[in-house]
Amino acid sequence: MFGSIYIGLSGLSAYSKGLQAVSNNVSNMNTLGYKASDVTFADVFGRQSQGGLDYSNAFENGGHGVTISERSINFKQGEIRQTDRDLDLAIDGNGFLTLIDGDTNFYTRTGSFEIDDDGYIILQGTEYRLAVLDSSGRPTAVNIDTSRTDPPVVTDRITFADNLSRTATTHTIPDIKVYDARGNESRWTVNFSRAETVFDKWTVKVTDSTGREIGSKELKFVAENVADDTKELLFEDSTTGMSVTFDFSKNVKSFSTGTVSSLSAADVAGHATGSIATVKVNEKGEVEIGYTNQEKKQLGSIAIADFRDPQALEQRSRSLFVYTGLGQRQYLPAEDTRVGTIKGGRLEASNVDLGAQFGDLILIQRGFQASSQIISVTNDMIQQLFGIRGQG
Repeated sequence: MFGSIYIGLSGLSAYSKGLQAVSNNVSNMNTLGYKASDVTFADVFGRQSQGGLDYSNAFENGGHGVTISERSINFKQGEIRQTDRDLDLAIDGNGFLTLIDGDTNFYTRTGSFEIDDDGYIILQGTEYRLAVLDSSGRPTAVNIDTSRTDPPVVTDRITFADNLSRTATTHTIPDIKVYDARGNESRWTVNFSRAETVFDKWTVKVTDSTGREIGSKELKFVAENVADDTKELLFEDSTTGMSVTFDFSKNVKSFSTGTVSSLSAADVAGHATGSIATVKVNEKGEVEIGYTNQEKKQLGSIAIADFRDPQALEQRSRSLFVYTGLGQRQYLPAEDTRVGTIKGGRLEASNVDLGAQFGDLILIQRGFQASSQIISVTNDMIQQLFGIRGQG
């Protein structure tokens, strides 16, 4: 009979712990990246040969109550919400962002990141550094300090495209931006002209913004195509030391379109010095710096951790996890479809289902109430037993 009290007490203990788990889930319903814990219970049996209680028959060698099952984390994806910060990151898929703190790796599904004074991208409110994959496929902390400036690149080639009308006599392409080795900008104007009676030879004259002539060359056509010996024309500027090749070998034609030509400078090499304008994650999941000179630089693909057994992850504060298992764990680039895709300017909300939690809350309350009734009834029966007196 006394065993019934202990069985009832096991119910009170288990349902109290269940209430704690549900309370934690509900209180984190608005915590970004939080993963709810599933609340389940398990029966308890004991045998003498297994170190259990000593019962004399099969009936008494039955159940010994209830316990809360080992904690199971629900990794169902939460709602992905849009934000206005480039370094707010979320994963649409099964993977985890990798964060480095010394020799310890932490994992998270989402987070707001910022750049610290040392140039590392860190999780806000912590010193945990966002990891990218190095050349050997291992996670390493990403740092932008070595890429704060984009050095200038001299303009050495201008590629032209489209049509230079054979029935026009002039055509001008103004304001072509070119850069010398120091990143200084000049604006060149290219004038095309031909004689009224000569349809296959054009004079190409280049001047700068002051009207100073850079040089003059002859461009020839064979029928509609550029002649082989003039597909590339070299112009040298003695003042700036620039040598620029004009490339007419790709998609340049000459056929009649009246006095209107569509020929343009389709691609101009070179750029000025640039400083950081933006730091974000591009569509391939790479940390990408955007510079004021419109250039971009990729610092590596974000390291996404994939776990064969996610239940081996141990939950920590700030929606972080540490890995305590011995099973397979691998780091994959963000563009690998097995781990999902990274969404910049997004954060993942908690996956707590409030309706389900309230349903569990009712069941836990009733289970606690029933367990307390067991103790109460057993107590009454013991009192009745103590009240029995022998009859003479």
